[in-house]
Amino acid sequence: MRGRKPKPTNLKKLAGNPGKRPLNSSEPQPQVPDKTPYVPRHLNDEGKKEWRRIVSLLMDLGLYTEIDRAALAMYCQAWGRWVEAENKLKEKGEVLTSEETGGMYQNPWLSVANKAFEQVRKLEAEFGMTPSSRSRVTAVSGAEEPSLADQLWGFINDAD
Repeated sequence: MRGRKPKPTNLKKLAGNPGKRPLNSSEPQPQVPDKTPYVPRHLNDEGKKEWRRIVSLLMDLGLYTEIDRAALAMYCQAWGRWVEAENKLKEKGEVLTSEETGGMYQNPWLSVANKAFEQVRKLEAEFGMTPSSRSRVTAVSGAEEPSLADQLWGFINDAD
């Protein structure tokens, strides 16, 4: 593990690059869509509300692009699942009592929410599908730029 995940480059720029460390100039820069993308139909109700709330905020900051759609949908679905689980936990409590044995056990909704969050977080980081993980990626352009020596020799040859 490499330590703390880096802050997205766009957030560093918005904050005036307070650490004064060099920014990743080769970070992929996918285009921010011109219009707000539609809400994925498969999201639960709370996930749809979160999508509507967060997507335009992320677009305004340049932190949402079409490549982020699946990651954002996973986040919103996990958010919706978490809200649903919290509501169930409020209703029934975190610890339940078995009607048959009288023994106590953890409410399954707590497990569902915790597992979903963990899976989403790992997948987003693995695939570089969040602004934070994308700042670690170096994009290689198709055409390589000439070295400084090649550029200098080019100037000398052009002068002749």
